[in-house]
Amino acid sequence: MKKDIEKCFQLCNDQMGQVFPKIAPSDLQTIDLSSKNLELSVEVVSDTAHFNQVIDTLLAGKVGIGGFLEHRSLYQRSSMYQGEEPRCIHLGVDVWAPARTKVHAPWPGKVHSFQDNQGFGNYGPTIILEHAIEAMTFFTLYGHLSRSSLKNMQLGQTIEKNQLVGELGDFPENGDWPPHLHFQAMTDLLGNMGDFPGVVTLAEQYFYQTICIDPQLLLTFKER
Repeated sequence: MKKDIEKCFQLCNDQMGQVFPKIAPSDLQTIDLSSKNLELSVEVVSDTAHFNQVIDTLLAGKVGIGGFLEHRSLYQRSSMYQGEEPRCIHLGVDVWAPARTKVHAPWPGKVHSFQDNQGFGNYGPTIILEHAIEAMTFFTLYGHLSRSSLKNMQLGQTIEKNQLVGELGDFPENGDWPPHLHFQAMTDLLGNMGDFPGVVTLAEQYFYQTICIDPQLLLTFKER
């Protein structure tokens, strides 16, 4: 089903709404947060204020984007990613932009679930929407939002294409990260509510790739 949905996205690209309608292609800069980026040592990223300064320097006024299936070591900043086999494969796309940047729905749907996933390195306030395309169901996840984004949410609430979903949170309310959106798309939530793995181990990657859609297919940017 994943391939069928991705094919529909490609065919319906001109019908997509914009998650960030105020961000143009010329505003974007690809950002490398992989293990190859030696500027992002555990010592640097463990201090969120310092991490934020490094991100600002890397972007130089641009909006950062990237990260789908990227192998990252920076998650070792948090105990929730550590273990005998650390979680290191990023299943979403990150869009690094200022706190309070507005986030919109790229496709009509409804609110599946939401919650504040608190804890250092977690998602913070998170919203999951449920959508349908060609009689197939998929889900989009919006992580690292502001707490105010959850205030007026209701389960089952109808969401129109381009409707405001929320806004980017600042640290520490967003899980203690430099401001950004973790945007992810899945064909199956595996029973999760208000949460879903955004980072998995190398061994888990092969399974999650079967249900995690390339979220870049849902991110369209147009010149203003």
